[in-house]
Amino acid sequence: MFPSLLIVDDEPSILQSLGGLLSDEGFEVTTAANGYEALKIIEAESPDLVLLDIWMPGIDGIETLKEIKKENSNIQVIIITGHGTIETAVRATKLGAFDLIEKPLSIDKVIVAINNALNFRRLEEENKYLRKKTLEKNAINGNCAETMELKRNIAKAAPTDTWILINGENGTGKELVARMIHHLSPRAENPLIDVSCAAIPEDLIESELFGHEKGTLPGATTKKIGKFELANQGTIFLDEIGDMSLKTQAKILRVLQEQKIQRVGGSRTIGVDVRVIAASNKNLEEEIEMGTFREDLFYRLNVLPIEVPPLRQRIGDIPVLVDTFLTEFAVQNRAKKKNITLEALETLSRYSWPGNVRELKNLVERLAIMVENEAIDVKDIPVAYKQEGSQSDDCIESAFLEFDNLKAAKLAFEKEFINRKLARYNNNITKTAEAIGVGRSFLHKKLKGYKK
Repeated sequence: MFPSLLIVDDEPSILQSLGGLLSDEGFEVTTAANGYEALKIIEAESPDLVLLDIWMPGIDGIETLKEIKKENSNIQVIIITGHGTIETAVRATKLGAFDLIEKPLSIDKVIVAINNALNFRRLEEENKYLRKKTLEKNAINGNCAETMELKRNIAKAAPTDTWILINGENGTGKELVARMIHHLSPRAENPLIDVSCAAIPEDLIESELFGHEKGTLPGATTKKIGKFELANQGTIFLDEIGDMSLKTQAKILRVLQEQKIQRVGGSRTIGVDVRVIAASNKNLEEEIEMGTFREDLFYRLNVLPIEVPPLRQRIGDIPVLVDTFLTEFAVQNRAKKKNITLEALETLSRYSWPGNVRELKNLVERLAIMVENEAIDVKDIPVAYKQEGSQSDDCIESAFLEFDNLKAAKLAFEKEFINRKLARYNNNITKTAEAIGVGRSFLHKKLKGYKK
């Protein structure tokens, strides 16, 4: 299919000669003698590109350009004029024109400009497609109340430039939330730089974050650009920031306050414009109390807090997640997609998922590979995922009945009860205390007593 062009000019000779030449080059050409006629043709046919004269009776080229871009921003427009000025060129470019060509027209220049504009349009369409695929890949799957609330919070936070702190257990998808926020933000065309604070050795983290000059560190034979500099105009994602040392936290705080960095071993100050998204599986308020996290850094980051619920609080999403993972693995392995029985889904829904969505994804991948039948059934699910709700509880109950002394049995039950509640609330003392109706100091005292 050949690209379609619309030539708009009030000179019949231009329409005839330029239209004929471009038709000979393989383009599908339509012509219009004025802006009104051009807008009608665009509404009916939506050509790939418009060659638009500036000086015309009625609405001139600039006004026609405004109307085209108002309703058809994807159509590329090349301005042609016999009275080209810098002012006209600047104005036309600001309004969305791709290029400006002066009369008398050179067919070679016109063809080059047309091909450049069409290539640019193709790249724009490819970028839109890739961005759509990226959004789909990083989408939060599920429709239960907790998941919908998370999606609403992401939708509110993404269009802003506000800093965000994401809290959640390991495996809940904190990185997925960060990526979705970035790809829905005005910074989506710029980099998202991921920093795993727990994985970088303490002696290298400054170099990783801020970069270093040549010869500053052992083996540093070249200059290194740090993560903050790479994220300029984009987003930096500080994953598991609770694992960062106090010394590094202080340096991060200074960078966040000043929006400036200095490479290790360098003297030059470099300005950076980054949006910060941080994540932690720890309760940072408790870390502040223990003296392992800076209070000023917490309040700097915690402008928009987002809580990612554990999978046990969004059990209703398991059917959607399983179906998504089965589809994904079928595409990856170029295999027929497997199904799963309702009974198998019910079994998975009774499990508490301490490893969260990551654990579910790993299990579904294993089942997709190992199960030979088209449908995954209850018999295919490993025993560990079937009996948590029955055997383990029965064993605990039997253990309590072994005590001869009522006081000892009470203490054992209390310890088991508190430990289970702590696990449910990700070892968050404050939330656990609230949930079981005791004070934080009381709960701290109990936990210290269990360690003796």
